[in-house]
Amino acid sequence: MAEKQNWYLICYDIRDPKRWRKAYKLLKGYGESLQFSIFRCLLTQRNCEKLRWELEKILEPEDALLLVGLCERCRERLCGCNRPGAWIESSDAHQIF
Repeated sequence: MAEKQNWYLICYDIRDPKRWRKAYKLLKGYGESLQFSIFRCLLTQRNCEKLRWELEKILEPEDALLLVGLCERCRERLCGCNRPGAWIESSDAHQIF
């Protein structure tokens, strides 16, 4: 049985360019960049914790990290004004009810 996946909005403010690049590269492996420091990721709870742990190894106390879990209703209400259809899921996803 597959683990349930949820959307997460991940935002960060990293003071050092070297740490910023490391975090950006790490997040590119987990999701899609919406802006320079904002990603959307479809993750299981296990992968979300793994990502948070990997980011904590990169970040320093002066940096900030925000992980926001999005329910389906919240996700539907988000709009990217200059990116129509930015939250459309790929058609190859399978769901079993």
